Amino acid sequence: MALNPPPLKDVFHLSPPRDRPSPAFPLGLGEAGVHEVCEASHGDFAALTGFALAARTRSNGPVVWIRQASLKQAHGTLLRAGCREVTADLPPSLDITPRKLAEALWATEEAIRSGVAALVVAELEDADFTASRRLALAASRHGVPVLLLMPHTRDGATAANARWRLSPRPSSPNRFDPHAPGALRWKAVLERSRQAPHMAGHAFDLELDDETLSLRVVSGLATDPAETRPPRSQDRIGPAGFRQSA
Repeated sequence: MALNPPPLKDVFHLSPPRDRPSPAFPLGLGEAGVHEVCEASHGDFAALTGFALAARTRSNGPVVWIRQASLKQAHGTLLRAGCREVTADLPPSLDITPRKLAEALWATEEAIRSGVAALVVAELEDADFTASRRLALAASRHGVPVLLLMPHTRDGATAANARWRLSPRPSSPNRFDPHAPGALRWKAVLERSRQAPHMAGHAFDLELDDETLSLRVVSGLATDPAETRPPRSQDRIGPAGFRQSA
């Protein structure tokens, strides 16, 4: 009896397509779809930058980094010397600084559609539901992961795959020198998730593996439910090694 050959899609799709987020943590962050990474408090933007670089999927393609002018003025630009602390293979990047939010959103969508970028990172003041929907559709259609780095004021509805609320944590103990900083750590709260809505509100304590320069969940602290985020007026200073004054 002749056996029917397997469908071509089963022959060639030996791994999940890029536009299908992984079911495991971090839910496709930096790998597929649109993810919003927002400050927990004012002053955490440097921590967002390091986290975005550590979370991105390693690829040979270039990164398009879009930075709205107001955020550049407030938080500075990317400091490439500091980026080597979290990534060993920082790819070529194209930096764009639009003046207005509408221009930044347009540039982000065009970067996704260009067919050149392996990753699009956009620092935006805000994005309404319609704008986030356009970016999500473009990212899904073209298979380009998108990270939106946004200030602590970000709130409201979104069409992004997930929204993360990020803050820096004290570094891990240094096994060679107790007075020196250890591995970088972040606390990421999953506020919204279209892929795993049951995980919304969970906090993940993450650490940068110094050997592989990749993120790992700190054992025993991965699924603590996050407390309600109170409004805080005071500024906090995050790791500043990834940004420099504009």
